Amino acid sequence: MESLNDFFIQYGYIGMALASFLAGTFVPFSSEAVMGALLATTSMNPSLTIISGTIGNVLGSMFNYFIGRTGNIHQISHLMHVKEDRLLKTQRYVERKGSWIAFFSFLPFFGTAISISLGILRANVLGVFLYSLLGKFIRYIMVAYSVIALT
Repeated sequence: MESLNDFFIQYGYIGMALASFLAGTFVPFSSEAVMGALLATTSMNPSLTIISGTIGNVLGSMFNYFIGRTGNIHQISHLMHVKEDRLLKTQRYVERKGSWIAFFSFLPFFGTAISISLGILRANVLGVFLYSLLGKFIRYIMVAYSVIALT
């Protein structure tokens, strides 16, 4: 039986975008592992791999943002299996910082809570999008070139 990573790897750039979308949502998944495997075992263009990963991951964060806009903390916590206290703590922090905090939505565990909290707070959607894009793009550049340096 084929592993989930193998499935995404089989589809190249689209697989990278799908894997990073999942990783950008509340689904516990490592798009970095898919990117690493793609860059280490195929002749895929690193720049296009970075772009497809960034697009998918930003779309995943925006999915979280819109989930946050449509629900309340209790519903979201239950539905998305994110601890309510983590959402509340993140929400208080995000309230003080504003939409630029979306830059850090690439962080494992906290990124989902950040994106959801920004939605609950109805932070500026364009700001959330642009800061998420910048943070995720930089992260994928670092991942891709780390893999390339090691291979």
